[in-house]
Amino acid sequence: MGLLEFSKLPVNTLVGADWKTFKEMTRGQEIAPDKRTKYYLTKSVCRLLSLLAPIQDRRFEEKLGAYEFDHDPVFILGHWRSGTTFVHNIFAQDDNFCYTTTYQTVFPHLMMFGQPFFKKTMGWLMPNKRPTDNMELAPDLPQEEEFALSNMMPYSFYDFWFFPQKWQEYCDKYLTFENITKEELQVFKETFVKLMKISRYCTTGGDVYLSKNPPHTGRVKALVEMFPNAKFIYLMRNPYTVFESTRSFFTNTIKPLELQHISDEEMENNILLTYTKLYRAYEEQKKYVPEGNLFEVKFEDFEADAFGTTKLAYEKLGIREFDCAEAAIRQYTDRKKGYKKNKYEYKPRTIQLVNENWGYALKDWDYEIHP
Repeated sequence: MGLLEFSKLPVNTLVGADWKTFKEMTRGQEIAPDKRTKYYLTKSVCRLLSLLAPIQDRRFEEKLGAYEFDHDPVFILGHWRSGTTFVHNIFAQDDNFCYTTTYQTVFPHLMMFGQPFFKKTMGWLMPNKRPTDNMELAPDLPQEEEFALSNMMPYSFYDFWFFPQKWQEYCDKYLTFENITKEELQVFKETFVKLMKISRYCTTGGDVYLSKNPPHTGRVKALVEMFPNAKFIYLMRNPYTVFESTRSFFTNTIKPLELQHISDEEMENNILLTYTKLYRAYEEQKKYVPEGNLFEVKFEDFEADAFGTTKLAYEKLGIREFDCAEAAIRQYTDRKKGYKKNKYEYKPRTIQLVNENWGYALKDWDYEIHP
């Protein structure tokens, strides 16, 4: 256990933002009275750390400005709580992949300068388990890159963690890109490529970028435009479980990060709406993925035979020779066989909400519909 509990963090992850991003993201936002101390403390730390950002920018231009990846990335897609973290951790055992780490998501401007000191401090302070599912947390473990993007530009869906009253506005702009401007989309593309390059440079991994980022599920068209031969793994999971788990995850995560409040009912409504928007965006955009570059699987099937399904994904997508990573992947999946996940008993309200709002997913994916 780290020195700090996630639920009692005195600051939020915006401490790692550059000053320009912080100012633009927070401009005109309403800050809840009981969150002002957290806001001003976060702002102060951000302002101080931002003084170091130009050092990384110079080093980036010197070392990585002209760098190009030799291989297109692999994207692990799926709604939150659909098993994407588990799959991400399995594929990350293959040293052919590089990825963005937990440290890098919080401090994306302190990767090419100051990383040893700040990473050690972060490891000392942060909890070693996620509050929602007991998954391991550590600065060097793979993490979803959206948190890093929210600290590198003001056009990230994860701005909703801080300003949940604008949840659906951020959803339509920065999750599905439905209302994003051309200028904002270009900033997204440039920022994401920059993050990929720095993550590659600052890890010991290979030259294939491995992404696990639920928001990318609504951005498939843009990702294919950027990486025409990218590979995609899409995870489906029982919608009843996803709803229960997402509500718990979002509630436990948003409370330490938020700078304004929403009610529990508003939280539920936003979860229901976001799921539908993400589902429809993916179903509409997956047609842009070239044939042979998309592997869709139910998480329940993946979990039942994690090693065998991983091998199948390698073969179907033509990622690389599986033999080179087989031993490391088998060791990891064997170690996780006894992992105890949270168990969910579906309450009548959950069944009602899912049936009324996500019934299409139950039918499309052939899950049992509870009466």
